[in-house]
Amino acid sequence: MSNRVRKAVFPVAGLGTRLLPATKAVAKEMLTIVDRPLIQYAVDEAREAGIEQMIFVTGRGKTSLVDYFDVAFELETSMRSAGKSLDALEPSRTRFGELVTVRQQQPLGLGHAVWCAREIVGDEPFAVLLPDELMLGRPGCLAQLVEAYEMVGGNVVAALEVPPDQTHKYGVIDPGATDGRLTEIRGMVEKPSPGTAPSNLMLPGRYILQPEVMRQLDSQETGAGGEIQLTDAMARLIGEQPFHAYKFEGARHDCGSAAGFVIANLAIALERDDIAPKVREYLAGR
Repeated sequence: MSNRVRKAVFPVAGLGTRLLPATKAVAKEMLTIVDRPLIQYAVDEAREAGIEQMIFVTGRGKTSLVDYFDVAFELETSMRSAGKSLDALEPSRTRFGELVTVRQQQPLGLGHAVWCAREIVGDEPFAVLLPDELMLGRPGCLAQLVEAYEMVGGNVVAALEVPPDQTHKYGVIDPGATDGRLTEIRGMVEKPSPGTAPSNLMLPGRYILQPEVMRQLDSQETGAGGEIQLTDAMARLIGEQPFHAYKFEGARHDCGSAAGFVIANLAIALERDDIAPKVREYLAGR
């Protein structure tokens, strides 16, 4: 069994109902932040962290995600004929075997989506990235987690502090001993009732997990919202395996919401030398 994190699971079967009507016809992961779709940012983050195989857990209407990473023969031929550079397409190209897909045929929760990738993950540690959570850092969030994982092993998840009145929206950890940005995890709760959360450290959608979590998900046990929760499966392994939270250094944008999507576009635009001046000029005049 390899201890290196080579594979990453991307749960991308969701319907994106918070961004209707756009997501009626366009997968939410294909909505663009400036000039790249959300899924591209997540794949770039995984590549930076050394991931060799991307596992997309898809559903009906999500073929555009796979097509995006395929060769666009007609487009490339046309661009070459016109003498145009293909550099802009480079990030959307995948090597043979770098991208594989599996279907989640029923929307039964994040835990179920991850479980659908069990045969491809096999018996080795793997990462999970939620693409609608845009994590901006240098290095990226997953690269930070991999560095922490190489020090402590076991399971390492990203964590961010949120106001106490927001904890009921997220998976939240019960913290133990802290060493710098690393915090031991004694327990986890998915969407705790207001006022009952064990901390204000939430899980923003980046994980490095051991394959034993798949055996926990085999039970298909449901939790909050009547769904199969990944948090619950992880919680059952605490005490059997090391679990740590790593306080991610960077910014997080919830692009599954309209406000978060707009703010993410502004944040990325203001970091781009080619478009930031015009964006600042517009904002200054408001």
